[in-house]
Amino acid sequence: MKRAQRAGTCLCVASLFLVPNLRAGTDKSPKMMAEAIQVMLVDSDEIPLPAEFQLALYENLVRQITKQGFSHVYREGDRNAANIHNLVVIHSTVRSFKAGSERARQATTVAGATSLTVHCRFTRPDGTLLLEQDVNGKVRFFGGNLRATYDFAKKAAHITTMNFSPVGAISPSE
Repeated sequence: MKRAQRAGTCLCVASLFLVPNLRAGTDKSPKMMAEAIQVMLVDSDEIPLPAEFQLALYENLVRQITKQGFSHVYREGDRNAANIHNLVVIHSTVRSFKAGSERARQATTVAGATSLTVHCRFTRPDGTLLLEQDVNGKVRFFGGNLRATYDFAKKAAHITTMNFSPVGAISPSE
């Protein structure tokens, strides 16, 4: 009798985790088309951010979006972006920054983490908001402090590919 109750309890608990995952997989919204992506310089007016972090955020974001399959990634000020029809512009603002210590990370895995939070806004060139989301970047165990900028860029590029499809690309659902 107890064995049947345990099996029933395990089945109920497993279904709590399985059913939401099945539902989440079927509720995909269609991607918006993007002929090109333009990355604006990272703003950090409110948060004191070292110059090397600000530059690394920008460069890593451009690099990671290019790796994700967008063949036309423009930097801020590039005049070629002005004539693009389905251009998506990424505005990034640093919301929080906690400088860590590489030495403390090497001594213990508990202390020394570097973390930052960047608010990303995806707009059209006319300012129409398409998507906005906070993205975190962290380095906890190994690596230099600038590794947090790489973590941020990788996550932001993933958000870009999950919500925008390059024009002419074949989506996996086709």
